[in-house]
Amino acid sequence: MSYITIIYSILAVLGTLVVAVFVGTLLPGFERKYIQARLQQRIGPNFASPGLFSTIKFFFKKNLKINSPVPNLYKALPVVCFVAVFLVLLTLTPQNYEFLAFASLIAIIGFLKIDEIAYVLMGSLSKSVMSGNMPFPDQIKGGKRTDTNVSFLEDISSNRSLRMIAFGSFPLYLSLFVPVAMSGSIYLSDIVAIQQINGPFLFTVSGFIGAIVFLIGYVILLNEFPFNIVDAEADVIQGPYMEFAAGSRAFVYLTRGFLMFTLASVFCVLFLGIPPNILSWGILVNIVVAFIFPVIVGILSAFSPVFTFRQFYPVVIATSLLGVLAIVVGLF
Repeated sequence: MSYITIIYSILAVLGTLVVAVFVGTLLPGFERKYIQARLQQRIGPNFASPGLFSTIKFFFKKNLKINSPVPNLYKALPVVCFVAVFLVLLTLTPQNYEFLAFASLIAIIGFLKIDEIAYVLMGSLSKSVMSGNMPFPDQIKGGKRTDTNVSFLEDISSNRSLRMIAFGSFPLYLSLFVPVAMSGSIYLSDIVAIQQINGPFLFTVSGFIGAIVFLIGYVILLNEFPFNIVDAEADVIQGPYMEFAAGSRAFVYLTRGFLMFTLASVFCVLFLGIPPNILSWGILVNIVVAFIFPVIVGILSAFSPVFTFRQFYPVVIATSLLGVLAIVVGLF
């Protein structure tokens, strides 16, 4: 491989990543402004405010002293999440398909798990003063709970994150194995090549079922209504994010939109056979899909309450069984 080819590939990957980050900053605003707000008959925020402007604003904010046993690690966790999502998108770019161990489904799952585990660490390392002094709802009404230990809201959120890692993300990861069953390979190059020859998996019975399971898993992984149990504002406020300020909170906003785009690109690669590549029309398909997914999420968010675990368990079990069915059908 010549130096010109290497430089050309590096520039293509960097260009794809820049487009992904920029489009990702617009996705939260698109969801809140043009989907949720319209459905709820209100004006909503500025289109660029929830993602782009909030990220820029917090980068220039003054940092505060964080109430955490390991403050430096706690502040670094949003950056770790961003890097994990960055690596997922890096595996999807076709210029990296020759690195088989890296451009594989196992690598994608591993990087996504890093992002999930970070939620647990954020919750366990944050000890907000407001959270520790927050009274029980019964105490506000005049009730007495002298024999009950008050838990930090972040600890509650951390425990919920462990449950989500244990079973909540099953639907998404099961759906990722549907293309594997249909192609007989865990390598992205093989999955894309087979679809370019035989057509997208999405238009098969197994692929269509897998796409539905993927979409539900997408909503769960993003902690969106009705599955935002980890950081539900109704009871744990923002959970693991409560103590973040300045640059750390900027990375929280940046990573959220970036994750929305990256998961859409995972869908495009596995179910459409179209990787994100700024040098081809495929990047446009990835952008369109990235804007379609928030429409569905926005509709759910506008009308759905937060699920309790009693409601959440049956949904995850049913969706996981649907994912298993899609895998079995894909084998034949």
